[in-house]
Amino acid sequence: MRNFSLPLSMLVALCLFGQPATAQTPAAPPPFGMPISVEQARAAADAAVAEAKKNNWYYAVAIVEPSGALVYFERMDNAQYASTQIAQDRARASAVFRRPTKSFADRVAQQNDLSVLSLAGSSWSEGGVPIVVDGKLIGAIGASGGTQPQDGQVAKAGADAVK
Repeated sequence: MRNFSLPLSMLVALCLFGQPATAQTPAAPPPFGMPISVEQARAAADAAVAEAKKNNWYYAVAIVEPSGALVYFERMDNAQYASTQIAQDRARASAVFRRPTKSFADRVAQQNDLSVLSLAGSSWSEGGVPIVVDGKLIGAIGASGGTQPQDGQVAKAGADAVK
């Protein structure tokens, strides 16, 4: 019986791990466009800050170009200091992965998919939103200062302001 244990365990491993992946194929991300201008970035930040003020929240807002390089940043008075880096990380992750950071949070929460935690530069919390104009990604916005749904709301308001 001992002679069969190694071949048997190899056969079991092949059966278990040799199966094709059955995950859903994600939608194709938008192609890159010309990088966001400073004026567009300022408009996005102004809209995000206006959304935060309307709700009496204190926020840090970062806008990056498709490469993830910072174009514009604003931190409201009384926003927590940690939000400065969090907003930039979320914006960068949203730009380079070409998707909202909420998609990573959803993978962890809904699918128990922890593989996202190993993706260098990913941010698996809501608050990073791509900025898409004419079907092309021109940058992304990251917001931090409240709960994850609030962060997403503020970032979305900023992204929606850029046309």
